[in-house]
Amino acid sequence: MKRALGTGRAPGRSADGGQAPAAAAGVAAGRAASSRALTAYVLHQYDWSESSLVLELFTRERGRLAVAARGAKRPYSQLRGVLLPFQRLSVGLGRGGDEARAEVHTLRSAEWAGGAAMPSGGALFPGFYVNELLMRLLARQDPHPALFDAYAQLLPLLAAGDVAPAQAALRAFELVLLREIGLLPELHCVTLTLQPVRDDAAYLLQPESGVVPAGQGEASLGGAQLVALQAALEHGSAEALRAACAQALSPLRAGLRALLQYHVGSPQLRTRQVMADVRRLLDTRPLPR
Repeated sequence: MKRALGTGRAPGRSADGGQAPAAAAGVAAGRAASSRALTAYVLHQYDWSESSLVLELFTRERGRLAVAARGAKRPYSQLRGVLLPFQRLSVGLGRGGDEARAEVHTLRSAEWAGGAAMPSGGALFPGFYVNELLMRLLARQDPHPALFDAYAQLLPLLAAGDVAPAQAALRAFELVLLREIGLLPELHCVTLTLQPVRDDAAYLLQPESGVVPAGQGEASLGGAQLVALQAALEHGSAEALRAACAQALSPLRAGLRALLQYHVGSPQLRTRQVMADVRRLLDTRPLPR
């Protein structure tokens, strides 16, 4: 039997040494995807060198990305005043053929994309708390456009400084986050039995068991409240979801905190620890005379 002779050319190459049509099309698609402008927010940044940074970006089109910003720390860099948290940006990434599959991408351009004023003062704490949740719970290169839109809608409410609306908006965002990544149980039924919740009964939201009947004296959510939250989530109305959260702020906060802590997998979020330390400092500071 004769053995077939190899052509001697590398995979993905045509006979004349050029790229084969399928390979060339793949590279072209990768370059087009990497060069397309992305809508993004800066979640966190790390020092990379004396003059450069590595950024964690939350983008609408491609999810969470790690990006190298070369020269961003230099005094004359135009990026210094742009790469700020809570600012809506339009960013461009490098155009290399492997850029679309890279673990750390190269930042080619970044400019402010408009939007409301960024949170300041006390509103920075919940803002950084939300950023930490996204860093801990989102996988890289996993787009969540609905979650991105919820984040963009949350920031102006935090910046406004009204405590009650901001708290309702935070709970609504936490619900959307958990639902988007598949960690939120169906709220209109008991998780273990799939029986519908009763409007006049009390329930708990537990990390391992989902929605369960509440015991006597436990801070609980009413069945009607759970049904309203589920309906708002399914409808997709941010305003309706915030209104439903406002009707159950205290028990919802406790349930979501336990659920998030369980899935984050660490004893305490860094932002929560900082907030607790600041409160203790304020409580122990002597009053001015």
